[in-house]
Parts: sequence; structure tokens; C-alpha cells
Amino acid sequence: MKHPHPSHAPRRTARWPLLLLALLPAAAAPLTAADWPSWRGPADNQISPETKFPTAWKWSKDASQNIRWRTALPEPGNSSPIILGQKLYLTQALDDGKRRALLAFDRTTGRELWRQETAWPAEDTRHESNPHCAASPVTDGERVVASFASAGVAAYSLDGKPLWKTDLGLQKHGWGAGSSPVISGDQVLIYHGPGELSALYALDKRTGKVNWKTPLKEAQPAERFDGFAGKSGGAQGSFSTPLVVTQSGHPEIVIAAANQLHGFAPADGHELWHCDGMNPLVYTSASYGENTLVALGGFFGAEIFLRPGGHGDVTPERLVYEKRAKKHRIGSPIIHQGHVYLASTDGFGQCVELKTGRMVWEERLPATGSNGETWASMVLAGDKLYVVNRSGDTLVLRAAPKFELMASNPVGELSNATLALSNGDIFLRTHAALYCISEAAARR
Repeated sequence: MKHPHPSHAPRRTARWPLLLLALLPAAAAPLTAADWPSWRGPADNQISPETKFPTAWKWSKDASQNIRWRTALPEPGNSSPIILGQKLYLTQALDDGKRRALLAFDRTTGRELWRQETAWPAEDTRHESNPHCAASPVTDGERVVASFASAGVAAYSLDGKPLWKTDLGLQKHGWGAGSSPVISGDQVLIYHGPGELSALYALDKRTGKVNWKTPLKEAQPAERFDGFAGKSGGAQGSFSTPLVVTQSGHPEIVIAAANQLHGFAPADGHELWHCDGMNPLVYTSASYGENTLVALGGFFGAEIFLRPGGHGDVTPERLVYEKRAKKHRIGSPIIHQGHVYLASTDGFGQCVELKTGRMVWEERLPATGSNGETWASMVLAGDKLYVVNRSGDTLVLRAAPKFELMASNPVGELSNATLALSNGDIFLRTHAALYCISEAAARR
């Protein structure tokens, strides 16, 4: 396999300006409450600070309701859009990953403003349902960072100027990649995996320089139950996105890796704690809320509820632990008012009590098409949960201990992407198109 091109970081011509920038407060970045700067939203918890979004819409070639615009995309993709001000950013595979791109769109009209591409002509494995460029981009209000897996990590200015590109080596797994970059302070955090070279990286967000690297081995445990295949052995690896939480004033990087949930120090990447019980295959990202971490495995994997901030082996400190959950999960959970909300892959909505792990309700979610599976994560606005199934229906549920389906909104196109919420608008990515759903004046 051909190796990626070497990194091209900009020359550092002046040290003092960089030092002065480092001293500026975080508020200097022009992020607002209406922005959706990562696939998990402004607080990395899939929760919008806004409460008023459309609950009903319709799309067809003949008529539409509450659809401001629909922009066709060149190829299928599973990544989610992010929004900063008047621009929307999206990663996109071209020529089945031979070219990997970051695209920028005008949020008002859906018009493409610019694109930047990275070539990767070598053969690269992936699952047939997971197109390349599945990782969503992230912005801090000054730059946009995209991970292209084997093709490297790249940063661009808001108007599309290349800033740096860093080669982290091959990312080789039979099902491809999916972990998205995270910006925390002056660092870009990247889980470069799954696969034999899986590792957690911290890059300088201004130059792309590697600050530290912590390998995360994906060893197969001695006893492996694969609930999907019903036999020992099976796939392993994590597609999880890192999560930064603060406990007692100290930040830590949490990642649900194969077999273990970990906490790492942002300064140098050393392990602060680990918790056993994750299964060898993990799709979801850990969630944090109400002083509790919730991590879910895939293919009949674990459920772990845990307080952050421990030291060493914190396995005995698990609040709730279920070794073999009945459902397979890809979407990440939401923690809200003492409950955990999530959608299982096979199309069931679930509400779980945070303190005990008790299932409060579990209901099959309707689908207008033939595929009721759910790969996307739920998002929350006020007391409304939004989630997209693979038939392209956006379901609106009440975030409450009693199940209530409020609406079902089909567009008739396969979607695996999580919604983005911004300034009263909902942005939906399907395999065919990008939608802006809005109660403001719609245009075709």
C-alpha cells in the first residue's frame, strides 16, 4: 500500500505572535450559541442550547414544506455537517476515497463556496455501508480541522486556505474509520484507529505538530463473545470520538476503546485511569452529563456508567455495568434530567434511568421505508429528541420518562448522519443530498 504524502506544516517565522495568541482567552474565538462546531454540538453532548426548531417537514419533487434548500452531494457519506456563522462544513469522499475533501456551503442558500481535496490513490479498506470520510470536521471559530484517516489530518482557514497537514500513518481496518477530531484548548485530539496502529494523538492546532502519541492496543480478550455471530472471535476495534470532561477543575480525555474505557491527561497523554468491561468492538462515543460518564459497546456490548476523575484501575467503581446489552448500538447516548436516551441500531428508542441503569421504556421507532435501523445519534433541543433512521425519516420524540412519538418526517433517502441544529434551522445529510430544514422562507 502506498504511504501518504509527508506533512506540510507552515514555517514558523515569528515566535512571539504565537505566544501572544496562546495567551488570549478562549472567548476570543468567534463561536456563538447558534453555532454547531462539532458533530456533537457546542458542548459535545448532542444538546442544543436553543429550543425552537421545526418538528414537521416534507420533501418531494412536486412539493415541499419547511425545506429551505436541498443541495445534491457527489457521493454517499456518513459524516455530519458542522455550522459556524453563515457557513456549513462537511467532509466528502470523491472517487470512493481516492480524493478526500472538505466542502464549505452557504447556510442560507446551500451553494457550495469552496472545497479542498487530499489525494489518496492507494487501496483503502472500508465496510460497504461506511464510505470514506466518515469522520466529521470540527472548528474552533478560527480554523476547520478534518481527519482523512490514512490520508492525514488537515486544517484550513474559514475561507478555505490550507494551514497545515499532518501524516499519522496508515489507518487500516476492514470497516474503515469513523472517529472525528476534537479541538480542546490549543490541541487537536485525534483517535487514529481502529486497526493495528491505533493511537490517541494530540496535535498543535496552529501547526499540526504532534505534541504526544499514546498507543491503544486492540488485543482480543481470552474469552470473546460475539453476540452478532453467536460464536467466539469476531471483529474488534473502536470508532469512538474522544471526549474532554473536567472533574474538580482538571480536564481529562475520555475514550471508549476496545475492551476498556480510558481517561488520559491532556498535557502529555499519560493514562489517568481505566475501567474494564468494554467489549472489543465499540462504535459509540462516551457521553458525559450530571457528573456521570456513560459508555456503550457495540454488537451486544457493555453498558458502563462511571464517575470521572479516578486514578488507576477504577473498574470496582462502576455505578452500573451490564456485560451483554440486548441491543447493538452505533449512535451515542444523551444524558438529560436523570435519564439516558438513545436509539439502538435495530430501530428501538430507549430511555434508561441514570442512577440505576433500569430501562424506563423501549419502543420500536416507525419507518416509512424498508430500513428502520438507526446509525445516527440523537440530538436534543428543549424537551424534543430528534433522530434519523436509515430510511431517511427524522423522528421527533419527547425527552421524558413516558414514551411519546411527536412526529415522523421522511425525505426518502438513506441517511446515517447525525443532525446539526443551528439558529432555528436543522441540517440533514443523506447519501444523496444536504438539506436545510427551516420554518423561515423556504426556497427550492
